[in-house]
Amino acid sequence: MLRNDIIDKCVEHKHALIFAAGIATAIVGKKIIESKTVKDAATRGMATVMSAKQDAEECFQDMKENAEEIVIDAHEEDKKEIYVEAKD
Repeated sequence: MLRNDIIDKCVEHKHALIFAAGIATAIVGKKIIESKTVKDAATRGMATVMSAKQDAEECFQDMKENAEEIVIDAHEEDKKEIYVEAKD
């Protein structure tokens, strides 16, 4: 019977229990976020993301330079064809 009484009391005051659980979650969450382990993991994660971003930028720059060279070569070929046709 004691167990059923506790459950009934909890059901009666469920909003207060939800509020208390929210406060407890906030306190525990704050402790977790402030821990050195989480900070170290976040720092390593940020460093990895920044490294990946830098690699992607370098790759994009290489592709852009290659595309510009292709365009320049194509224009040179067009100019050669125009001059050849003009001589005839």
